[in-house]
Amino acid sequence: MNILFLFLDGIGLGENNPEKNPFARAEMPYLQSLLGGQTLIDESAPFESESTTLLAVDPNLGVQGLPQSATGQSVLLTGINIPAELGYHYGPKPNPEVAQYLDGKTIFARTVKSNKKAALLNAYPPRYFDGIDSGKRLYSAIPQAVTNAGLPLFTQDDYFSGRALSADFTGKGWREFMKEPNAPLFEPEEAGKTLAALASQYDFSFFEYWASDYAGHKQDMDWAIRQLETFDSVLKGLLEAWQAEEGLIVLTSDHGNMEDLSTRRHTAANVPLLLFGDLNKRREFQKGIRDLTGIAPAISRILEI
Repeated sequence: MNILFLFLDGIGLGENNPEKNPFARAEMPYLQSLLGGQTLIDESAPFESESTTLLAVDPNLGVQGLPQSATGQSVLLTGINIPAELGYHYGPKPNPEVAQYLDGKTIFARTVKSNKKAALLNAYPPRYFDGIDSGKRLYSAIPQAVTNAGLPLFTQDDYFSGRALSADFTGKGWREFMKEPNAPLFEPEEAGKTLAALASQYDFSFFEYWASDYAGHKQDMDWAIRQLETFDSVLKGLLEAWQAEEGLIVLTSDHGNMEDLSTRRHTAANVPLLLFGDLNKRREFQKGIRDLTGIAPAISRILEI
């Protein structure tokens, strides 16, 4: 049994309002087919079919203020209600108080300690490592947890050699923004199939897609819709190549944002928990999950770590 954790930053379950919610406007025929014709909005959860489970999960964790990335992601990685212990939500990057939870307590660390294979499947460009080495850039919670577990972050060489994927799935950003004309370029469905192949090499793998949160902060409806329609094709390729009897795909987020483009701020909306794979495993996974703290323990149960 293996698990792929597909993390989409800043997506909540919003209203069925196409004026402010790109999920209510985007053409996502594949995901809609999995959800029995429904879109990814608040009124669609809960849902269960032979292939798919959708639950609404609380990211607020009983703490005042809007959920933030550093604490939300750290909760997803540890299962600990960090905002409640600290008394506040925090982000975007971990402060020292949040960072202490990312050393030895994460799914990555537990997987490694259990002598199983784990990886973050994103490839990072040279300028990212330059920023880290110079001190001008701080790790966000996910790469911090990976490096603390003694695992490598994948590089440009890994991307060019087919061992990792770009953060936008297709590699278009490497060519357009990072001016790498020879960077591998994938059609969305092909990227999804590649992601499935990469994830099959590990007991626990993680992919971080952060552009959704960025679109929410920019309040850019057109870009948000393009992202969602691209992701729908990625998901199609991923699930067509995925061996459902051998593993689970877990898709969730740390807080709401992109589902309400009437504001630049994060939202208090519930976030989706989408599960793909064997029905009995999905039912076992979802037991008792009400908020973000339930996801890491469920992964640990399924992986027996």
